[in-house]
Amino acid sequence: MSGLQRFQHYIDGEFSDAEDGRTFESIDPATEKPWALMPEARETDVDRAVAAARRALKSGPWATMTATERGRLLYRLGDLLTEKAAMFAEIETRDTGKIIRETTGQAAYMGSFYRYYGGLADKIEGSTLPVDKPDMIAMTVREPIGVVAGVVPWNSQLFLSATKIAPALAAGNTIVIKASEMGPAPMLAFAKLVEEVGFPPGVINIVTGFGDTCGRALTAHPDVARVAFTGGPGTARHVIRNSAENFALVSLELGGKSPVLVFGDADIDSAANAITAGIFGAAGQSCVAGSRLIVQEDVAETLVAQLAEKAGRIRIGNPMLQETEIGPLCTQAQRDHIESALADTLAAGGELVCGGARPEGLETGYYFQPTIVRCPASGVRTLEEELFGPVLSVRTFKTEDEALAIANDSRFGLAGGIFTKDIARAMRLARAIESGIAWVNTYRVVSPVAPFGGYKQSGNGREGGQAMIEDYTRTKTIWINTSDAPIGDPFVMR
Repeated sequence: MSGLQRFQHYIDGEFSDAEDGRTFESIDPATEKPWALMPEARETDVDRAVAAARRALKSGPWATMTATERGRLLYRLGDLLTEKAAMFAEIETRDTGKIIRETTGQAAYMGSFYRYYGGLADKIEGSTLPVDKPDMIAMTVREPIGVVAGVVPWNSQLFLSATKIAPALAAGNTIVIKASEMGPAPMLAFAKLVEEVGFPPGVINIVTGFGDTCGRALTAHPDVARVAFTGGPGTARHVIRNSAENFALVSLELGGKSPVLVFGDADIDSAANAITAGIFGAAGQSCVAGSRLIVQEDVAETLVAQLAEKAGRIRIGNPMLQETEIGPLCTQAQRDHIESALADTLAAGGELVCGGARPEGLETGYYFQPTIVRCPASGVRTLEEELFGPVLSVRTFKTEDEALAIANDSRFGLAGGIFTKDIARAMRLARAIESGIAWVNTYRVVSPVAPFGGYKQSGNGREGGQAMIEDYTRTKTIWINTSDAPIGDPFVMR
């Protein structure tokens, strides 16, 4: 215990332990050993954080700060995050097992989200309305919603918190972030940047803990006005029920089972590289992982063989090494789930192309081989469940209509990829595919300028993009009577 690194909550501008002193161990996925102690927030800690956010919203420097001043703070936060990306990358890799070269690039890029919304902070405008009442002026202004609860999963916490913190603060709100109990270190360390930038106390609060205590208390809190949640559908159902207690606005990003359609006229080499990045990048632990390959029959053997060859050459190992291309999965439970789903698919008639096991020579750590499995028509677990791991399920098709039907045969709808040189077909399918993102001849591309979010059980609401800043405001209509004449007696009929 004494040798473990200790982290603290960040509440009201101060670092603190849980009020009752509770902690839990964070496990290094590469060694399967605890490396850090995390504070375990419970209801009293959540109450402190929300109260701090409410005070900052209603009084003090933040309440009177101009939008331009808020934007400058966000811009500085983005710059600092980019400058210190290497430090955050090392913490995230240690806590989650994501490879160091990916966490480094992602941490550096996240600065652009804060700078983007920093620039939008003073671009939020109301309007004057052409009302049909003489001697009346009506106008709208956009005001902050209030205290925001941001709930993020362990994967890509710096990214998924940036898409909540940046627009929320640009619009003038305050926020309480619940970092995932699995790998919370990057967010708790991020609080040091918040302090260094000089945000007023209570504007950004960061806690971590478990769903049934910390998460429930936060999303049901009577002083929370908006909940921005990223996670799984099961937890989201609890969040929706919790929000019945406070009538908070709720947005949900819930992951997916994203299809990648490859047609016979596609550039197969390019498609193979994109598919490899889409499913084996981050060891498949991405909300938008392209986990369902739907490929036209005449090129299926060529493409699958190429993908299997690439999968076999991927370097698996220590995520701290620059040469490593796939690190461990984040948790043992995750690997167990993948192994169970894969076994069921094979028992139902699936055919293993490559992988499917724990790699030799890596007995310690939650490692799993890059895996490709050909699937029967439908109804198998690797096609239906979000595995959050490096498993690609393959289906074939003959016609465009068949490809679309297979792609849309899912309860999820976050992303989809289309590979074809036929631009008319690409446009038809991009419109027809039931997903919030449609990538054509590319995959897993993001930008602060571009909104993202899902259809169906992949959630509702969007994150990113200019319009999203208005999701963190509400409209107030102001009426002004410009006539000097007194208002007549309302009970005298004329």
